[in-house]
Amino acid sequence: MSKLLVSATGLAAAAALTLGGTGAQASSTTLLPAGHSFAAQLTGKATFVAGSTTMTCTVSASVPSAGTNNRIPAAPANHNDAGPVTVPIDPPTFSGCGTSITGVGVTVTTNATNGAWTLSVQNGAPAAGGFTIPKGGVILKTSGFATCTITASPAGPTTVNGTWTNGAPSTLAIGQAPVPATVTGGFLCPTGNQSATFSATYSITDTSDPAQQITVTG
Repeated sequence: MSKLLVSATGLAAAAALTLGGTGAQASSTTLLPAGHSFAAQLTGKATFVAGSTTMTCTVSASVPSAGTNNRIPAAPANHNDAGPVTVPIDPPTFSGCGTSITGVGVTVTTNATNGAWTLSVQNGAPAAGGFTIPKGGVILKTSGFATCTITASPAGPTTVNGTWTNGAPSTLAIGQAPVPATVTGGFLCPTGNQSATFSATYSITDTSDPAQQITVTG
């Protein structure tokens, strides 16, 4: 019987990252079109890798709802002279999930109980983008012979950074971004402070005017 393994290696490296790097002043960023709403839709698969276990979801999205989430600020707030532009978003949903261990299933839920989810973008070559997960913002629960609860970002917000590519539609690709986690559960669960990684590619589409594209420029 296989254990659900989660490696603690890299926990310190999973602290929130700053788009645009450190040391040098970041370039100016503008997110367009100003005032438009957008959706982030998964293309392919989203993977959470925890030690020797891969948890995969085939459906994920953050779509506009009430309020200002998933909406680019009106000008001039959609521009930053020296850094990223950040937009609050609705927590992305995940479904169609499974694990690489026979007999172990997984469900993934998200929340904004302890803070907002955000999308941040930074102009550059290449442009960068990332989601910030609030404290406890993702909870993975396995079922079957290993019943564990994995809580991502247990101590505070974590940013999972990737590469932004302007296009029709634009995309945000995140590859093996480290995420701290805490695991609780039975004797097959590696309880305590652990670490996982997250990989996914999202298409970013304009829901105010589908004929236009969400773009990052200077």
